[in-house]
Amino acid sequence: MNAIFFLIDQILGFYLFIVFIWVIFSWLATFGVIPTHSPAIIAILNFLHRMTEPVLGRIRQFLPPIGGMDLSPLVLIFGLHFLRVLILQDIAPMFR
Repeated sequence: MNAIFFLIDQILGFYLFIVFIWVIFSWLATFGVIPTHSPAIIAILNFLHRMTEPVLGRIRQFLPPIGGMDLSPLVLIFGLHFLRVLILQDIAPMFR
């Protein structure tokens, strides 16, 4: 059973990494630091958008932009971290 919890934790950790990369790339693209006309950058941004938008879109339905800032990635990061802690520290020890 620990292997399943470890696998779920690793998947959540990988998704958390993807969200962080999406936030950084979107900031870099917004401020013109990276060339958004490059095919490689476009492919990376499209991949990250497709991976994060289903979850971020649902969060945005309940949390509109506040002061022009999209806080949905922050909510998602906190939620993923909460799930990881919940699984590893509260649920997994019950099966030992």
